Amino acid sequence: MAVVTEAAGTAALSAHTGPFGALARLQYSALASMRWAMFRNSLRTNQGTMELGARTLSFVLYAIMGLGLGAGLGGGAYAIVANDKLAFLPALFWVVFVLWQILPVSLASFQEQFDMGGLLRFPVSFGSFFLLHLIFGLVDISTILGGLCCLGIWVGITAARPGLSAWAALALLVFAAFNVFLVRAIFAWIDRWLAQRKTREIVGTLFFLLLLSMQFLNPAFGIVKYQNPGGSAAQATRRHRQAAFGTWIANANAVQSWLPPGLAAGAVQRGAERNTGTATGSLGVLGLFVLGAGGVLAARLRAEYRGENLGEAPSRKKAERHSGQWLIDGSGPIAAVMEKELRTLLRALPLLYGLGAPLLMVFVLSGLFHKSTSIGGHPLPMALLISLAYAMVGFTQLFYNNLGVEGAGIQILFLSPTPIRTVVLAKNLFHALLFAIDAALVCVLASLRYGLPTPLALAATVAWLLFALPVHLAVGNIFSLTMPYRINLGRIARQRGSQSSALLSMLIQLGVLGVGAAVFALCSLFDKLWLTIPIFLVLAAGAAFAWMRVLANVDNMANQRRDHLIATLVKTE
Repeated sequence: MAVVTEAAGTAALSAHTGPFGALARLQYSALASMRWAMFRNSLRTNQGTMELGARTLSFVLYAIMGLGLGAGLGGGAYAIVANDKLAFLPALFWVVFVLWQILPVSLASFQEQFDMGGLLRFPVSFGSFFLLHLIFGLVDISTILGGLCCLGIWVGITAARPGLSAWAALALLVFAAFNVFLVRAIFAWIDRWLAQRKTREIVGTLFFLLLLSMQFLNPAFGIVKYQNPGGSAAQATRRHRQAAFGTWIANANAVQSWLPPGLAAGAVQRGAERNTGTATGSLGVLGLFVLGAGGVLAARLRAEYRGENLGEAPSRKKAERHSGQWLIDGSGPIAAVMEKELRTLLRALPLLYGLGAPLLMVFVLSGLFHKSTSIGGHPLPMALLISLAYAMVGFTQLFYNNLGVEGAGIQILFLSPTPIRTVVLAKNLFHALLFAIDAALVCVLASLRYGLPTPLALAATVAWLLFALPVHLAVGNIFSLTMPYRINLGRIARQRGSQSSALLSMLIQLGVLGVGAAVFALCSLFDKLWLTIPIFLVLAAGAAFAWMRVLANVDNMANQRRDHLIATLVKTE
């Protein structure tokens, strides 16, 4: 950045200081040079080479996912336009909108993101800061996947009706711009709300209220199951419900036509009808949504640009109220570490989101087996297996980076007379207990959907958990010592994750799920579901032995990588 400092005085006099002025161009060049130097220097280490390989493989996987989604949406767009069913076109835009906004939160902990706040140490104008924030947003996974989806829709519309190519391209470009602005604004404001404990607790409460309210959808899925199919009264009731449902659909369609996905689809529809004025009006209203999302983002970035730096410390009264009170009563280092882990978790919304979000998908995942015959004529065993495996995804940061929440406190762990092995054991026990609670909630929610499971199905599922949990704990301890990264408890979007750790942990979770599914499938093929229990118990014994062996070597591994652990976890944002 020395070039920027030397040229600042002369550039400010010779040209304007806007986001595209001479000074801004020098800053962009210096930032690009700095990022390239960081990338080049990272390849000098084995971990840097692994990160590059993991990023490359992740990019390939996400590209395949995006191409698949784009091809599917393109096929849907082609069928809709070719059959002149343009009234169904908004559904495709709503799918893209939901994916664009949901994927960033789901993938936030699996990708490394650059914190733009560090640029404020230098003479960067607000226009340049805002533009750089958007440019880095264009390389997010969500933007790449969303862009491929929009490209697929455009190809499908153009192939079905070439005359709509221009209208579709214009509508999709404005729609994509709105999504980019909106997702950046959402992340910026979420980080703002999570920066203080008070607002973090409010957001956490609202999130769990939403989590609980989603379960009221279960009765809606069971209406058809308990309806009486015969009788004139039942038919009249069914017709009344269909009429009410049709009215609700008409009202919802009227509302969505004024929202960004509906406006983008409406522009294409009016273009197909050669109604240029209405199509232009739809694009104009959509442009207002783009300006609104950009204004919301600019308001948040303006406060950050002016130096807003909210603190983490609680008030004095709150600190005095909580001092001396133990949530987990006990003595010794294990109880103390578990106490600290619980207190940390209660004020870390990113971790709470990871633990609670899978519960929202329980009824969706179990719905895949609603009409299946499954194992032994009951869909619950396989539904429980997949639901529990999905719940384990929420524990990725806890299992595979259990030292990430320590931050600068890692130095105290090495100075303490307590062995690192004891600390890691306490973390494993706490995380296992936490997962047992989460797994119990998953089983209860799935049982409310299908009824109580048979003792055999429940025993087989528990046996699989006894195998899966030690595997994740053992591998997670190795990853926590060899590929650690610091977890920012107040942010979701700007986490400095490890791509290699995220990719390998995902592959291990898929492998454990694959083993469980294979055993269930083979035993169900021979109608021997009871055989899954001894098989999983044998695998569980081997996994528990491996976990204990890893624990025995934790101290040696930690001492060998002490400098790397301290340098990585103490590093500031």
